[in-house]
Amino acid sequence: MRVGLVGAGVMGRVHAAGWAAAGAELVAVFSRDEDRAQALAGQYGARVAGSYADLLREVDVVDICVPTHLHHAMAMEAFAQRRHVVCEKPIALTEAEGRDMIAAAGRAGVRFFVAMVLRFFPQYRLTQQLVAQGRIGQVGVIRLKRVSYMPQKPGDNWYLDQARSGGMMLDLMVHDFDFACWLAGDVTRVYARAAGDRYALATLRFANGAMALIEGGWANPPGVFRTAIDVAGTQGVIEWSSDATATIRTFLRQFEGAAGEVGLPLSPLAEDPYTTQIKHAYEAIRTGAEFAVTAEDALRALRVALAAKESARTGRSVSLQGG
Repeated sequence: MRVGLVGAGVMGRVHAAGWAAAGAELVAVFSRDEDRAQALAGQYGARVAGSYADLLREVDVVDICVPTHLHHAMAMEAFAQRRHVVCEKPIALTEAEGRDMIAAAGRAGVRFFVAMVLRFFPQYRLTQQLVAQGRIGQVGVIRLKRVSYMPQKPGDNWYLDQARSGGMMLDLMVHDFDFACWLAGDVTRVYARAAGDRYALATLRFANGAMALIEGGWANPPGVFRTAIDVAGTQGVIEWSSDATATIRTFLRQFEGAAGEVGLPLSPLAEDPYTTQIKHAYEAIRTGAEFAVTAEDALRALRVALAAKESARTGRSVSLQGG
């Protein structure tokens, strides 16, 4: 499978390494930053495409790693040429754009994968597996944390431009909105409060009655990135924190009253989750297998993020009809 990469920034470099590990042929790189494009293409034996249209002519798969406001137009052009698309999260800036992209992929008969990488981190995958197996009973309360530092991109820092990135809730918290939905299903109501675009708390109500409290921010000092999971069910609790040295810990309350512990060692991994994600996308596209995270999942997470932004802006809760 011939892959073309659009964007040569941090995520472009991460994805390029993933494609190389997957055994795909990275044939072309396109970026408005020609120096970065040349360096990345040279590293993987690819060529620098003179234009996006030029890249589309010679690939089977387009990997879009550019600012979020460009996702829709580039994906639509790729679908028009019947190219498979891998796209960095969030899927788009608006729900209408996301729906448009999903529909276009369906009409073209091609695959569309949105890189919601959190689902490929082992502690999050194990948490979902334990919940799905009923190991902690019915989930009632979910608490998630993802607080990083303000993006430090030199020059034109598009992350800080709401019109291009959608802001912190869309760019960062969308991961945990997706994870919460993976655990508990559709969200019916969202209430959020924010301190500018640096920090926010969002409360989610799910159709099954569960609640989630999600904390996110670009508020830490440079280099500090903290995440945490706390999921409480009728028969136990799952806890994990990036600050802790312990493995993921699950405390299960048995019907007899005895307690047991289930854990997953979190020693250094043989490969990083970003590579695991690209390998998964490659194999699914190559074989026709189902994706572990669908474009519809990514759209649902975007819908929740947009509701949280609206709630923080107005100070009122936002209802999501139909979940």
